[in-house]
Amino acid sequence: MSIAVSAASNRFKADQDPSTWLPSFAGYRCQYVTDWVADKTRYQLAVDPSEEAVLSEALSRCPNESITVTLAR
Repeated sequence: MSIAVSAASNRFKADQDPSTWLPSFAGYRCQYVTDWVADKTRYQLAVDPSEEAVLSEALSRCPNESITVTLAR
């Protein structure tokens, strides 16, 4: 799934992870963090402690969201 964003928003986010950047629109944060976790899981990428803390806190505010992972081949 792709999310359309302005070029300025994309440049501002750059390569920041959730420990330093989350979407300003609170209604999209749950989708963002569940997608982030799914992608990290899919590609077996490491999660650093600060990233994990922010993801855990953000996900605690999303009790009805599920995370769907399709493993990479």
